[in-house]
Amino acid sequence: MVRNLLIVDDNPADVRYTVEMLNEAGIESDRHVVGDGVEALRFLRRRGEYTDAPRPDLVLLDWYLPRKDGREVLAELRSDERVADVPVVVLAGSHLEAETLRTESKAADAYAVKPLEPDGLRGYAERLGGARRIA
Repeated sequence: MVRNLLIVDDNPADVRYTVEMLNEAGIESDRHVVGDGVEALRFLRRRGEYTDAPRPDLVLLDWYLPRKDGREVLAELRSDERVADVPVVVLAGSHLEAETLRTESKAADAYAVKPLEPDGLRGYAERLGGARRIA
């Protein structure tokens, strides 16, 4: 079950579409959105204005972000024992890109192609949401 979902994406249209697909998939959760890698890490580490932020059950992480890209966010996330076990789905622009990212970085729990479809989102939520990564 995904009670708290963090969407990390700098494209408002992609965020809107993802939220629509979450609704269509019947995934009820508190959804939090940040637009760059620095904000994502602040949210996950509960720093600054995010001191009361909930711990996400699942993170949807766009790979191409301003300030810190997905690779940097994922590396910092996995090296921080306080949040290293938060499940992450990396979002790519194509199947080829997703396969390339999967080969380059094994740190994510899954790799998906944008735009996400309801069945795919439901699968990630069921498989990863609420489950903690074993390092």
